[in-house]
Amino acid sequence: MEKSGNFVVTLGRQFGCGAREIGQLVAKILGIEYYDKRLLLEAAKSSGVAPAIFEASDERTPKFFSSLWSFNLGYYSGALFVGDQPVKEDNVYQAQSQVMVDLAKKGPCVIVGRSADYILRDETQVISIFLHSSMEDRIKRIVKRGDCKTKKEAKEMAIKQNKLRANYYNFYTDKHWGECESYDLSIDSSKLGPEGTAQFIVDYVKTRLNQTK
Repeated sequence: MEKSGNFVVTLGRQFGCGAREIGQLVAKILGIEYYDKRLLLEAAKSSGVAPAIFEASDERTPKFFSSLWSFNLGYYSGALFVGDQPVKEDNVYQAQSQVMVDLAKKGPCVIVGRSADYILRDETQVISIFLHSSMEDRIKRIVKRGDCKTKKEAKEMAIKQNKLRANYYNFYTDKHWGECESYDLSIDSSKLGPEGTAQFIVDYVKTRLNQTK
């Protein structure tokens, strides 16, 4: 498959390391689009599926659903979730993946999470970054933004969310979440802060793009 002339900066991330802010800064400096939860809304809008379904499945591996969810994705027909039967084909993932491909074809962008680096590997030039930081730094940010009230709760949430993200990434790709070999660049965002980390990524992206000219 011939790749497009666009490029996509993908940000894998630990929960609470500031990836959303960093990603938005990178996109702003480079003058390109930014997508994270917006992917879910785009996928829901393009498929006619209630956004709540995508929210519930966001970065989650296939699992059992206790409710009846039947819908048609347009290019994929049939009931996806029926009673307590396991999901045989994760069409939510496929719908979201198709949205990423469509967005990548429109122009350069930053995409946070959701195994975008793997999904787009054959579509365009992917510059994959993984963001991490110390537990102390993540706990502080999680509490500050109001996700949890105590440091103990924040730590438990960080551990749980990272486990879910790792399971999701490892399930859908042939790589390993968080391991440096799976990405072009791995950065501790607590060392330079959001602005410094964003500028570091921008400089790296520009250098990479110049090498391909």
